[in-house]
Amino acid sequence: MASTVWKGHLTFGLVSMPVKLYSAARSETVSFNQLHKHDNSRVKQVLYCQAEDKPIQRSEIVKGYEYEKDKYVVIEDEDIKKVAPKTAKTMEILEFVKSADVDPIYFESSYYMAPDDAGEKPYALLFEGLKQTGYCALAKIAMHNREHVVFLRPSAKGIQMHTMYYKDEIRMVDEFRTDTSLVKPAELAMAKTLIETLAAEFEPEKYSDAYRANLKAMIQAKIEGKQTVETPQDAQLAPVIDIMEALKMSLENAKKPVRTATGKAAIEPDAPAAKPKKAKKA
Repeated sequence: MASTVWKGHLTFGLVSMPVKLYSAARSETVSFNQLHKHDNSRVKQVLYCQAEDKPIQRSEIVKGYEYEKDKYVVIEDEDIKKVAPKTAKTMEILEFVKSADVDPIYFESSYYMAPDDAGEKPYALLFEGLKQTGYCALAKIAMHNREHVVFLRPSAKGIQMHTMYYKDEIRMVDEFRTDTSLVKPAELAMAKTLIETLAAEFEPEKYSDAYRANLKAMIQAKIEGKQTVETPQDAQLAPVIDIMEALKMSLENAKKPVRTATGKAAIEPDAPAAKPKKAKKA
């Protein structure tokens, strides 16, 4: 069962509903331990007191805030709890904005928001309201020692919550720009045809992390005493000189049947048979 990361009430005007949050996603990676090079034994990071010149236990550590150079004020967990805003227990909807107007760059972390006991009906009401109007809600919530502005938006099964990056956290890069005057109508038409040819339903299960899979295979090979085989790399790509010719070739390649893992062409059952090419006259 998924662990709850926050539990409290969501207020929607004068409507209040108990809700709970679950983490919706997390990065998966291959982790390594640090070993002593000479004997492959695990190494530890020692907590060391500079003033007493000796190692200390983790239980002897407290939080401190440096307000001047080398001057600290000690902050206890109880102090932090006392100043927690009301949003630590109550998530308040501030306003509603069109989902289409929200740039995904503002999405930070994702959570599932589920109704708690006796909260199913108002939760379902908000879910249907968001889904049918095309709006998402902006709310405030305090968790993990920080107050967040969050987006609440309907997904296939319920309401998802995304913490929002604040405006001053978004990095504005001058080089990030597009000069659409460079595009010719014929090139755009060909590019749109290529896009439509490669269009497909979004199926996230089709994709996987090849780098992580290769790392695991390499580790297993080392465990079994086998030699590590280098992954073949693609040839160096040359810059495109004639964009129309490149688009035409891309379109031709996109129309070719996709090959399966066995190397055989996967033929669509309703696909028309290819016309035989006429022999050139001598």
